[in-house]
Amino acid sequence: MSRSSDEHALDGLPPAAARLGHALGRPVPIAIACLVALAGLGWIWLVVMVAGWAARGDAGSLGPGMGLLDLLTRPDGLDRIGRALVEVLCRPSFGAQELSETAGQGALVLAMWIAMTLAMMLPTAAGMIVTYAQIADTAARKGEPVVSPLVLTAGYVGVWLGFAVAATALQAALTRLALLDSAMASASPLFSGAVFIGAGAYQFTALKHACVTRCQRPFPFFFANWSSEPRGIFRLGLRQGLYCLGCCWATMLAMFAVGTMNVVWMVAFALVMTLEKMTVTTRFSHAVGVAFVAIGVAFIAVAVAAH
Repeated sequence: MSRSSDEHALDGLPPAAARLGHALGRPVPIAIACLVALAGLGWIWLVVMVAGWAARGDAGSLGPGMGLLDLLTRPDGLDRIGRALVEVLCRPSFGAQELSETAGQGALVLAMWIAMTLAMMLPTAAGMIVTYAQIADTAARKGEPVVSPLVLTAGYVGVWLGFAVAATALQAALTRLALLDSAMASASPLFSGAVFIGAGAYQFTALKHACVTRCQRPFPFFFANWSSEPRGIFRLGLRQGLYCLGCCWATMLAMFAVGTMNVVWMVAFALVMTLEKMTVTTRFSHAVGVAFVAIGVAFIAVAVAAH
């Protein structure tokens, strides 16, 4: 296989610079590094936001399962300086009044949703982005022009940034309606149950089936729509982001049912969505739908029994 002109140009550079040039010219390593960096930043930001609640022993108020953090991070396990630093840096104060009236708190909630989408959705897109990078790597080895996977990722992320803005507005509305409390957890088991049942029912719809199928099979999509122009690849990222949104929006909104700062359920939902895109049938999606409906019914049953 002949070497490209770019590879020949690197031969005259110092060894360290040549190695860096070769690495930057390989789409697959760039794609993997991008996924790890962006998803990692998302999880780090979420952990920082939750740390303040855990340091005060209030993590349990963030939703089901978060009480485990209270057991792992008791206040007496931190010295006074450490507690003070965590309190100053990580204290999230999301009262209902502040969320609806203070721009600063709204921006913080938006930052939370952006971090959440990066942390939860980028791992689910790993197969799609790496598939593109592998095709681009093959083309680059043949000396053909290719566009960096960073451009594709930018288009994909752009869709989910739009979702984060919409979710922030929805959270403000739910807080005003007293369906979410000051800890951003559900204030009504009936509301939680309805959200889960709705998310479960969506798993059986034709739109869900069409979108998840596209997400599970990215290679035919890229093969049929390949472009060597940055604008074209950015559009492919947007389209893949829209397919992913159509596949996963209901599961993401289920965070309102369990608490939007509930990292236990974030991990669970992220794992479910990732596994869903790794399968080649809709059976797993249907199984998730049944589970979501069962969880929703359980929430409602608890609410009815309490009355």
